[in-house]
Amino acid sequence: MMFPPLLTLTFLASAISANPIVSRNQSTSSGQAPIVTIRNGSYYGSHSSTYAQDYFLGIPFAQPPLEELRFANPQPLNWAWTGVLPATNYAYECIGYGGDQVGYQQSEDCLYLNVVRPSGYENTSLPVAVWIHGGGFFDGGAPDLRYNLSFIVQNSVNIGKPIIAASIAYRLGPFGFLNGNDVARAGVANLGLKDQRLALHWIQENIAGFGGDPSKVTIWGESAGALSVGFHLVAFNGRDDKLFRAGIMESGNPVYSSATNGSDWYQPRYALLVAAAGCSNSTDSLDCLRRLPLFVLNNVLNKTEFNSGWGPAFDGDFIARLGSEQLADGSFVHVPVISGANTDEGTAFSPLGINETADFVYYLNTTTSAQNAWPGDIVQEILEAYPSDPNKGIPSSQTLGGDVVLGSPYGAQFRRSAAYFGDQMFIAGRRLTCHTWASANVPAYCYRFNAVPATSIWPQGATHFTEVAFVFNNVQGLGYTVNPFSNRSESYTQLSSLMSKSWASFVYDLDPNRWVGRDATVPAWPAYSVESPMNMVWEANITSHTESDTFRAEGISILNANWKLIVR
Repeated sequence: MMFPPLLTLTFLASAISANPIVSRNQSTSSGQAPIVTIRNGSYYGSHSSTYAQDYFLGIPFAQPPLEELRFANPQPLNWAWTGVLPATNYAYECIGYGGDQVGYQQSEDCLYLNVVRPSGYENTSLPVAVWIHGGGFFDGGAPDLRYNLSFIVQNSVNIGKPIIAASIAYRLGPFGFLNGNDVARAGVANLGLKDQRLALHWIQENIAGFGGDPSKVTIWGESAGALSVGFHLVAFNGRDDKLFRAGIMESGNPVYSSATNGSDWYQPRYALLVAAAGCSNSTDSLDCLRRLPLFVLNNVLNKTEFNSGWGPAFDGDFIARLGSEQLADGSFVHVPVISGANTDEGTAFSPLGINETADFVYYLNTTTSAQNAWPGDIVQEILEAYPSDPNKGIPSSQTLGGDVVLGSPYGAQFRRSAAYFGDQMFIAGRRLTCHTWASANVPAYCYRFNAVPATSIWPQGATHFTEVAFVFNNVQGLGYTVNPFSNRSESYTQLSSLMSKSWASFVYDLDPNRWVGRDATVPAWPAYSVESPMNMVWEANITSHTESDTFRAEGISILNANWKLIVR
């Protein structure tokens, strides 16, 4: 969703003038609030007696990316203070251009993180889960109520495996992923990923002050957040900076879901943006863009041709090579992972109006990359591997209630297309990741989520994002227009409890099975192996179970063998 320009400017102006984080040279009485001391000074948070937790919200991990630091690499904090500063309110979300920003104030000054810890463990050293939100790298934010960390922290305590949870922000859209030749020469590409990386360094340096163990950090995300985890696993050509000991990827992996292009590919769009901003005649286009007042720059960016289409790209440094190439030669951080996807991912990504094979072929040739379409022989292989057969498409006939041929706006071959696009976006890369980890004798716990919550309308099935409420154990539906668990049986809340506690157990000791109270009727979640590749299938209407990870083998094999052709 794109805000009307006037509304956006009013929204952002209020965000900038009323930032809830006090300046670093002030302090406020903390009373009996929980206090932490980190490298730069001390903060007081707030205590929840309901959850027996302490909240430390809106803590900066970088200098504000304003003025000369706009479109610049994030810089560590360079101030210290005496006294105790408040950390009791979420900071504003980073400026984004999508529906997830609706209802949340935004600001350029947005590089903050949040920490939730269980009370009573201040003098211990707990494992830490670091949440990286999704949103296509163009929207979303850590304050999103759907990502309330209290429930999973509470579950960790309930199973005797207490953890601390944190959530981090990063610059989005053109603010975080602007690209072009001037950007490349300045070494300021992939700023959003670098923001995340700096936050992880901050956590290494400071989480002990909260009672966290910096040697037991798990990075965790969904969609663009999961892709971010994947990028950190292969960052700097797979260099292990000891920032985390495990990763959790929900619908995302080290194989990017889009082409990993370079600055030359982005240059035409960058040139148009610079011209629209009145910076074409400047000897330093980036300096010109930095000097623009935010309301002027935002009026330029708040157009579809400029606020979308920016994403992680080759920079010869953070992203040195294709993720698929690095998986092939072992250039990744060898830590245990959870990696999964949802059964019907593709219903969120397939184009509509797929009525006949020609429609499918058209999108096979136009949705990979403007410069990197599938060659004709691969297109033919894909057509054969994804036939026009309702029984081989998604959602399954069981989910839809029969061998349904969909009409408008989907089209008679939408289910065929959805099977392909789900694999192309996330599922094939998930399988490749699991196989790669198993081949390297590194534990990987892989899954397929197959429950349909109330948020998923027919015929979407278990589509993209539907697992999030379950993992967060958000049975209250906080942040959702429709509670995912409304009008659903108790088995849905039981599944949520099982998944959330399994995630917490993995963060605690790298094993999702070893906790007291686990439902004995549900088989143990097996580590993936080359000889016996098994997924956990998360179900609500029937008992969760394991399955051999062999569905759509032919099509997924074609994709995993040819990622280089579409620059992934």
